[in-house]
Amino acid sequence: MNLKEIKEILELLKGSDVTELEVARGENVLKVRRGTPGEIRQAASQLPVAAPPAGAEEPSRPVKEAAPKTSAKEIVSPIVGTFYRAPAPDASPFVEVGTRVTKGQVLCIIEAMKIMNQIESDAGGTVTAILVENAQPVAYGQPLFHITQD
Repeated sequence: MNLKEIKEILELLKGSDVTELEVARGENVLKVRRGTPGEIRQAASQLPVAAPPAGAEEPSRPVKEAAPKTSAKEIVSPIVGTFYRAPAPDASPFVEVGTRVTKGQVLCIIEAMKIMNQIESDAGGTVTAILVENAQPVAYGQPLFHITQD
């Protein structure tokens, strides 16, 4: 399935009442889900994706008192797929809000094309936010976690 075919499918869906569609061609699968604004519209497409650019750091908020400066690092999805917080449905999540992590520690798994991709932290610190619910589709570049660096 190429990009032109995917765009044609999306154009056909614009004027319809279809809210979810899955198209399979060989090993390629395209899943499209429409919802209310703010929800992810394209659930998954099995296109190869280039490596993401390094996540941008958010600027620190000014502190009036003399306190050590901290900065929040945003961990984003490097691929399109399905987000999983744990290695198995009955297992504990890799991290919770408040968990201290080290650089290289696994934060979650994103399933793409039936391959489980471990997403590692590129910074050490404390997980301050988990921005995606378990088993939800994620898009390339979508924020997944906020980590406060010490």
